Amino acid sequence: MKAFSALLAALCLAATAGAQGATLLRPARVWTAGEPVHTGWEVLVEGERIAAVGPAGTITVPADAAVVDLPGETLIPGLMDLHSHLLLHPYNEALWDDQVLKEPLAYRTLRAGQQARATLMAGFTTLRDLGTEGAGDADVSIKRAIDEGMIPGPRLYVATRAIVAVGAYGPAVRSYRSDLDLPQGAQEASGVDGVVRAVREQAARGADWIKLYADYRVGPGGAAEPTFTFEELKAAVEAAHGLGRPVAVHTATAEGMRRAVLAGVDSIEHGYGGTPEVFRMMAARGTAYLPTLTAPAASAEYFQHYSPGASPPTTGMAAAEAAFRLALNSGVTIGLGSDVGVFTHGTNWRELEWMVKDGMTPVQALTAATATDAKILGRSGDLGRVRVGYLADLVAMPGDPGQMIEVAEHVDFVMKGGVVWRRP
Repeated sequence: MKAFSALLAALCLAATAGAQGATLLRPARVWTAGEPVHTGWEVLVEGERIAAVGPAGTITVPADAAVVDLPGETLIPGLMDLHSHLLLHPYNEALWDDQVLKEPLAYRTLRAGQQARATLMAGFTTLRDLGTEGAGDADVSIKRAIDEGMIPGPRLYVATRAIVAVGAYGPAVRSYRSDLDLPQGAQEASGVDGVVRAVREQAARGADWIKLYADYRVGPGGAAEPTFTFEELKAAVEAAHGLGRPVAVHTATAEGMRRAVLAGVDSIEHGYGGTPEVFRMMAARGTAYLPTLTAPAASAEYFQHYSPGASPPTTGMAAAEAAFRLALNSGVTIGLGSDVGVFTHGTNWRELEWMVKDGMTPVQALTAATATDAKILGRSGDLGRVRVGYLADLVAMPGDPGQMIEVAEHVDFVMKGGVVWRRP
């Protein structure tokens, strides 16, 4: 009942804000990528876009504009997370296999709607959702419900079903009776013709991005090894690009990364086994990197007794940090992608904090989560900055996240497309 009441209040607030012709935001300071912090600036929003930005008193404000005072707060572009799974929830609540095999699709979809709301209220106004993990194309319907105003949530870019090599994903057939025909968490494909067909099928079902797995735990003893050949990856990328879809690739091995980069993919996800050579190749070719640093930390808490602040990093966490530092030093384009769903939706800010712990400055992390993510999405012209003409996706928090990234945990103002969803 409490959750429903909060949702109803948010919807009423959004409806009220949406009816207003203009809104003047008056924070203590404004931050946007590539610029110094602007103290005493205001932002005028008209409709769904930013109409004016500048020092207080220099903007012509319509007489009927609503005024939102944000004393002590920093206003920044809406945050983005380009590696999420709205149809998953933390594995200490239910193991991945149990979610895929036991939770009904209707339940998972309804839960995803609640998780989309939590994400928006935390200040993440754009998500790229990279695979429904056994829930078909439910992400397409969630995106539609958000776009049509049925439920609150971030702007969604969806991948429908990820594409994996036959026998290379989960639920792992080796873990169950050999006579069972197990539903899979992704679409299986084999051979050039097979992967091209899978790309076309997912694009037809509504995928904005195509998600491929270049490697997985298929080696002896569950070691990560490449799955698709270079020829298969190249054919998949060519088919996707021919359909206007960029390609994201899960890969944790140097060889999987190398094949994917040479095949022309648009983003590498995880990349924990990346080498200096591979990251230099990514930098030269402009391949984006989404490091998902929070995921190994969360998994370590669930399965390896890791305790934040009390335990040394696990082997997986150390590998993720080492890869991130290599990428940072190699000049790779690094965006924010957290793998949220492995951990709790609405706590996406944890990735910002890990990025800072592992070598970025707070300003670099904020840039990754705004302007860089917008660039990866091909939306540099209207998302990711506080700039005239851009979509009014704006969030505010008490304090200055450019000095202390932990401030981002406390977002208390959220606007998406000119509609206010949360205010102090």
